[in-house]
Amino acid sequence: MAEHYKPVKYKAWEMTLKERFQEFYPPLSEREAITEANRCLYCYDAPCLTACPTHIDIPTFIKKIATGNVKGSAKTILESNLMGATCARVCPVQELCEGACVLNDEHKPIAIGRLQRYATDYAIQRDFKFFKKGKPNGKKVAVIGAGPAGLSCAGELAKQGFDVTCYEKKPLAGGLDTYGIVVFREPIEVSLREVKMIEDLGVNIKTNVEIGKDIKLEELVDQYDAVFISIGLGAVPQMEIPGENIPGVLDGLEFIEETKTMPLDQIKFGKRVAVIGAGNTAIDAATISRRLGAERVMMVYRRSEAEMPAYHFEYEFALGEGVSFMFLTQPIAVIGDKQVEGLKCVRMDLGEPDASGRRAPVPIPNSEFVIDCDMVIKAIGQKKYTGFMDALAKLGIGSVKGYIKIDLKTNRTDHPKIFAGGDCVRSQGEASTVMAVQDGKIAAQAITAQLVGEAAKKQPVSASVR
Repeated sequence: MAEHYKPVKYKAWEMTLKERFQEFYPPLSEREAITEANRCLYCYDAPCLTACPTHIDIPTFIKKIATGNVKGSAKTILESNLMGATCARVCPVQELCEGACVLNDEHKPIAIGRLQRYATDYAIQRDFKFFKKGKPNGKKVAVIGAGPAGLSCAGELAKQGFDVTCYEKKPLAGGLDTYGIVVFREPIEVSLREVKMIEDLGVNIKTNVEIGKDIKLEELVDQYDAVFISIGLGAVPQMEIPGENIPGVLDGLEFIEETKTMPLDQIKFGKRVAVIGAGNTAIDAATISRRLGAERVMMVYRRSEAEMPAYHFEYEFALGEGVSFMFLTQPIAVIGDKQVEGLKCVRMDLGEPDASGRRAPVPIPNSEFVIDCDMVIKAIGQKKYTGFMDALAKLGIGSVKGYIKIDLKTNRTDHPKIFAGGDCVRSQGEASTVMAVQDGKIAAQAITAQLVGEAAKKQPVSASVR
């Protein structure tokens, strides 16, 4: 028997569609920013700085806001993180800098993310040029993928005088910052402004160019002094269940992309939506569905709440949006003919830990049931680019769990001219924009050292691998 649900009232429906997709947190006013900045203790050994993967000097940029030097604050941020405006919006600050704030014990932490947004937006809106292309050093670098890792690497190299060309297969640069982050967290304009900043440094970004199709990887290796690979990951994989190809079964990333590139009133959505998965992409797909107008959104996850990969604050956000959760539930078939009519599931229990260290879900016999829905959104991770990995293997580059194998100190692969970073190397640890930005910085520093620095005549030493 199908499980039927009544529509859940949702306060956002009182707003216009455009208002529902405005940034969730409004910008700080000048008075709010100064007041918040003055709460900072400016710790000598600031734990927030250590917690930031890109090592932004957080006490310094906050102090500059407090003293009215917002331009200087933005420069401090961007010196460490060229994607600072994006990271201000999408970083899991609760888990990083704000989570490490010493004021957590007795007060609320400093709103570091919102202060960072205040400073970077101030600079971007006034088109301040903090950096310029360095004196040409005669070396050329190709960057494959113009996402946060690629743009970070390209920008840092351009500052050092490298001739850098980015190859991006999509029509717009920016990667998931442009296409894959829900619009009420980061409007597409923010990402594209950062892309322009990198172009202003002299980086040539070629879009609609796919490596392996439009140009071969081997050609880039031959033509350039170094190559940085930041291809991210691919589409959501198949669930391998009956009915998966019925109209109304969507890829979660493609669904999010529509909200960034299409008029909101032209996006098709279901009235009763089932989202499969419990990661941050699944949360985004679910909350988008609610804000578009879905009466009921149910997230279906085969493990328990304790094992869900989404950040806890994202989980709480989804609950506040009226999203329901069905844990220990495994989809086994999509029901329907020309359109989704339901999602057949089975109840699960948790057994012994599997290879991931989480307790493996085990089906409970005779526990099948049907969720009444007219749209199913898959958000169960992303596929790796196996074809690209095969091309890398031919160049002698190894892999770890299907991810590109790199030297942790330099982000160099087994090939002396090829470096890599971003989600395509993240065989362990959290994949995030800020980690991708840091990967780009690490690779840029290593490429500079290898080609024009002290290490230019030395072979880099191999280190441990991700």
